[in-house]
Amino acid sequence: MAETNYTEDNIRSLDWKEHIRMRPGMYIGKLGDGSSPDDGIYILLKEVIDNCIDEFVMGAGKTIEIRIKDKEVKVRDYGRGIPLGKVVDVVSKMNTGGKYDSRAFKKSVGLNGVGTKAVNALSASFKVESVRDGQQKAAYFELGELINDAAVEETTKRKGTKVTFIPDESIFKNYKYRSEYVEKMLRNYVYLNPGLTIDFNGEKFVSENGLKDLLEDNMNTADMLYPVIHLRGDDIEIAITHSKTQYSESYYSFVNGQNTTQGGTHLAAYRESLVRTVREFYGKNYDASDIRKSVVTAISIKVMEPVFESQTKTKLGSTDMGGDLPTVRTYINDFVKTYLDNFLHKNPETAEKLQRKILTAERERKELSGIRKLAKDRAKKANLHNKKLRDCRIHLGDTKKERNLESTLFITEGDSASGSITKSRDVNTQAVFSLKGKPLNSYGLTKKIVYENEEFNLLQAALNIEESLEDLRYNNIVIATDADVDGMHIRLLLITFFLQFFPELIKEGHLYILQTPLFRVRNKKETIYCYSEDERRDAIEKLKPKPEITRFKGLGEISPDEFVHFIGEDIRLDPVMLDKQMSIEDMLSFYMGKNTPDRQKFIIENLKVELDAVEE
Repeated sequence: MAETNYTEDNIRSLDWKEHIRMRPGMYIGKLGDGSSPDDGIYILLKEVIDNCIDEFVMGAGKTIEIRIKDKEVKVRDYGRGIPLGKVVDVVSKMNTGGKYDSRAFKKSVGLNGVGTKAVNALSASFKVESVRDGQQKAAYFELGELINDAAVEETTKRKGTKVTFIPDESIFKNYKYRSEYVEKMLRNYVYLNPGLTIDFNGEKFVSENGLKDLLEDNMNTADMLYPVIHLRGDDIEIAITHSKTQYSESYYSFVNGQNTTQGGTHLAAYRESLVRTVREFYGKNYDASDIRKSVVTAISIKVMEPVFESQTKTKLGSTDMGGDLPTVRTYINDFVKTYLDNFLHKNPETAEKLQRKILTAERERKELSGIRKLAKDRAKKANLHNKKLRDCRIHLGDTKKERNLESTLFITEGDSASGSITKSRDVNTQAVFSLKGKPLNSYGLTKKIVYENEEFNLLQAALNIEESLEDLRYNNIVIATDADVDGMHIRLLLITFFLQFFPELIKEGHLYILQTPLFRVRNKKETIYCYSEDERRDAIEKLKPKPEITRFKGLGEISPDEFVHFIGEDIRLDPVMLDKQMSIEDMLSFYMGKNTPDRQKFIIENLKVELDAVEE
């Protein structure tokens, strides 16, 4: 066997943009098409906005303008503007940026100097313009390559920076910006930066009361057990209430303006200090789960030079606040102990409502404990022979693994459909949970039913969400049912289950409907899968004169060889979203209340359009 020469020629050094384009996941997490809030196109937008936010925090510019039309994104701030001699370097040279000088950016969001470089490298076109002291400078790039480095010109424009980019479709396939996700991101920015105005496509976002506004905007006031407790310190802000109807705990956590969706050291410390303070205030050793049951709360802290556990900064790893401040744990604990304790002493009515809620939770937990034990014993036996879950290797909690955000659980009906998905799935990131038939209608039932109903109990166990959403095993939960009336009904019953017992799964953007093709149109050279009548007509036109047309009646009819196309990189998912105008109670009674058969039929037929209220 010939020996391969190993010389200097074999050693290759990638330049900055090649590395980003070859390994985009290292810089922006997963790619996606925009159907999920953590898809890459939103991270690109976020990286650009983070720079504008840092300017606002430094006292420069109170307005950020964002325009998204089709695939083009424009972000304009009125900050100090990038120093004109450094415009090209800041967006195209690694380890170049103002944030390495920590005097200027003590608690900034984007700390690694990669942000706009990643946006530049992953965009088909990228333009940066800076205005300072009556002069402007622009540079234009394509796929990270400098195409036009314009000369400095005189201008009467207001100072600031404008970035215009179009994400590269060869990396982000069939992508689409969904305004619901963009708006949620922008709302978080204004909650954390009172006094900032963000103008998105003509709509203005502003917040006067920070995290208090966040809770009030995300909850129905009638569902609040008591008015929001709002506490502020130098580097910390907290808002707390309890829900009257929701079972589980709900947390919104932020570090330096970054939404840490996977929590971290600050959230762990906060949950712990909340329990300790409440126990000390009432002088009772209440169970932690009873104190936190139904809590809806938000925490934001500012840390010097934070360490995150991933490039997309969704989980804080730092244990220190920085400077001469104590550890994150001590700082949060001291703050909650002092301020929450003071609040409860001064507001006996709130303290009394909170105590009643804890006692109710304790009573319910004790009533459930027997059923829970039975269910767990049953589940243990069932798990030995449990054919329902075919698991994958990488889960959401594996933050050290690169593809953890791709972890997906498909919920399917019937053996044939789950068989096709199981055979064609990616065993690393895609798991399958198979339903026996139609799930139980859980509308109006108590949590007891989740343990008594074997299917729901096994589904809850598969997702690992019994205690809290923190241990959720899959980032994407995908309902994969046939597109007929029966499939729609199963879809509706599953959504009811999640709305009733785990609404935060929907609020946090984890629940989806799998779109599957209705038709296959092919000739000897090409096959096109069509998801609508319009797509079918276009395909027939393209493949004429006489293509073969097949209509798929159900998922079970699609062979594993074909199914791989619909759950691979071209997967089409419709996110299930909550309508802001409607409380969960109203929505459940609308969909699952005592309706006439005609109305039920209408709801089932219009389910996707109505519940998602997503696209149009």
